Amino acid sequence: MIPNDPAILLSFVNTKLRDFYGSFDEMCSDMRLDGDEIKKKLSLIGYEYKQERNQFV
Repeated sequence: MIPNDPAILLSFVNTKLRDFYGSFDEMCSDMRLDGDEIKKKLSLIGYEYKQERNQFV
């Protein structure tokens, strides 16, 4: 359902957040995703969610 590669996942998630969702939690709930797993995968490439920007940076 979502990309497994962390770099592609980053692009996928940030695009969804920018275009469709007001928060990471809203996206995860709506898409039935494991937010902790996404955060873990993206932290492996040095990214973390910034609520004030509503994106992973």
